[in-house]
Amino acid sequence: MTSDSDTEWANLRRRNGRDKPWKIPYFAVGNETWGCGGNMRPEYYADVYRRYATFIKNHSGNRIQKLAVGAYDENYNWTDVLMSQAAKQMDGLSLHYYTLPTGNWDKKGSATQFSEKEWHATLVRTLRMDEFIQKHSAIMDKYDPQKRVGLMVDEWGTWYDKEPGRDLGALYQQNILRDAVAAAINLNIFHKHADRVKMANIAQMINVLQAMILTDNEKMVLTPTYHVFRMYRVHQGATLIPVDLTAPEYKLGDASVPSLSATASRDSEGRLHLSVVNLDPNRAAEITATTSIRSVSGEVLTVSVMNAMNTFDHPNTVKPAPFSGHKLEGSRLSLNIPAKSVVVLELK
Repeated sequence: MTSDSDTEWANLRRRNGRDKPWKIPYFAVGNETWGCGGNMRPEYYADVYRRYATFIKNHSGNRIQKLAVGAYDENYNWTDVLMSQAAKQMDGLSLHYYTLPTGNWDKKGSATQFSEKEWHATLVRTLRMDEFIQKHSAIMDKYDPQKRVGLMVDEWGTWYDKEPGRDLGALYQQNILRDAVAAAINLNIFHKHADRVKMANIAQMINVLQAMILTDNEKMVLTPTYHVFRMYRVHQGATLIPVDLTAPEYKLGDASVPSLSATASRDSEGRLHLSVVNLDPNRAAEITATTSIRSVSGEVLTVSVMNAMNTFDHPNTVKPAPFSGHKLEGSRLSLNIPAKSVVVLELK
């Protein structure tokens, strides 16, 4: 695949239409080998991984990062075994976690029809990503204190029941404001753990699960999740700035979550970007801070109802708008973050 040599296998590639070698930055050995990828024990997979990784070589200037199958959810023993037995042969270890409103794979819940109870449960389970990353990272730290091996969260997102009446496959689902909020929470968590999380791939991009784009023949629509990713581009390549945020709890029944989630970064030009998510669907949040900034601008993504969505007939129901809920008086900054919203600001 990656060699420009005059060898049997490189020439086979040429005969099949690819003259120049491919540039391949990542090579993953297997997928979900604890389940559908082979139902393996971690000890067995560690041996299989090391065998295959031995023959993933760098040719013709191409540098490959070797990635091993990591755990799902709270399968911490898998991480411990893989790190103890194969960390030297890997550059990254994966982690898979999907948000199910019910926690029940047989009845996950509707993508569009739900009550505030399901809204709250979705966010409770979304926030568990932080717990999983912390605990898997702690295990990785035992064997890799220099954090050379990246934690690759290469499958995540919301997962609901199949949409009724569609023939586009069991993994097609509509995407609503709830998904946008869940996406932003996850991105904030990944930013928080940027010292260990080196990759985070939502599953997937188009027409499958928490997609950014939905299509139907010639029709196409951008989902609320797409808009969150577009808004969060300002954090790419930037430096993480820690955020100390105190927020009231959003409680429903016996369960509660922080009502706000936030992250911040400074880009190469010195601009500070702040992202804030309000998980509470009923109450706006007032944030105050002492600061030396002189201007605020940005966008807000929200809509009046929890299950608002973009459709082929109405593609702009959920889209970002300029953010006007800020007040700057001397060194005092006040932000009014609407209920059930994602806000991304540039502070100068």
